[in-house]
Amino acid sequence: MTDAPEILRFSAFAATPDGGNPAGVVLDAGGLDDAEMQRIAADVGYSETAFVTGASDDGARLRVRYWSPAAEVPFCGHATVATAVALAERDGPGTVVFETAAGAVTMESFADADGQVTVSFTSVEPQVRDLDPAVRDRLLGLLGMTADDVDPRFPVREAFAGNWHPIVFVADRELFHQFRFAPAAVAALMREQGWLGTVTVLHAEDPADIEARNLFPVGRITEDPATGSAAASVGAYLRAQGFPGDSVRIRQGAHVGRPSELRVAVPATGGILVSGGAVRIG
Repeated sequence: MTDAPEILRFSAFAATPDGGNPAGVVLDAGGLDDAEMQRIAADVGYSETAFVTGASDDGARLRVRYWSPAAEVPFCGHATVATAVALAERDGPGTVVFETAAGAVTMESFADADGQVTVSFTSVEPQVRDLDPAVRDRLLGLLGMTADDVDPRFPVREAFAGNWHPIVFVADRELFHQFRFAPAAVAALMREQGWLGTVTVLHAEDPADIEARNLFPVGRITEDPATGSAAASVGAYLRAQGFPGDSVRIRQGAHVGRPSELRVAVPATGGILVSGGAVRIG
C-alpha cells in the first residue's frame, strides 16, 4: 500500500492577506489514478487542485492535471501559479514547462530578497470567436440582463487561452456589482457549450484596469475569487478587439470576500502572460 500523497494548499493572486484564490497542489501524483485525483480534489474542496503526474528526465517539463470537485478541467491558471510557487519553494526559482491538457504552458518564477516568489505563465496560443446571438441572449437572460446592458465597446464573444470563456462586459457598474444568477441553470448552459472554465463578467471604464467576476457553478463554485485562465482570455479578447496597450490589471474576488489582483501582459502575437504570487495556507 502506497503512502498518501502530501497535499499542499496555497492562495494565489491575493491582493490582501485574506484574499486570493485557494488551490490544492499535489507535487508527487504519479501513482494516482483518475478516481483518486477526483476524490482528493473533492476532499480539498477548492475550485481546483493541481496534480504533477510526471516529469522529463531533466525536470524541465512536467505533466500537470487539474481537477475541480466535480470533474477534470483542461487548465487552471491560479492552480498553475500555486504549483509553480510550490516547485520554486522546493527546488528554487527558474523556468519550467507544464504539459497540460490544453497545451504547453511556460512558467517563470522569481524570488525577491525576502524569498517571496512571483510567477509568470505564458498561455497557450489564444483564440477568440463570435458567440451565437441566441446563445448570447440565453446567457444574458440567465444573468438577468439583455443585450442593451452590454458595454457597446465590447461585444459578447468567446475567448480561449487554456479554457473557453464567454466574455461579457457590463456597461453599468451598479448592475455589474448587483446582478444575480441561478447557478444550476448557468451550469447547464456551460456544460452544453463546453465552457469548462468560467463565465467571465467584467466592467471597465479603462480597458487597462478591469473589474471581474468569474462564475464557476459548473465546478460547484458559484463565483471564483481569481481566475488565471480567464485573465489570459481577457487579454486575448482585448487584443482581438484592437484595444491599445500591452498591460492590464484585473481586480477580482471582492464579491466573495477574497480580493485578488492579476497582472496581464498582452504581446502583439503569441500567448498571453499572467503574473502573480501564491502563499501557503495553514
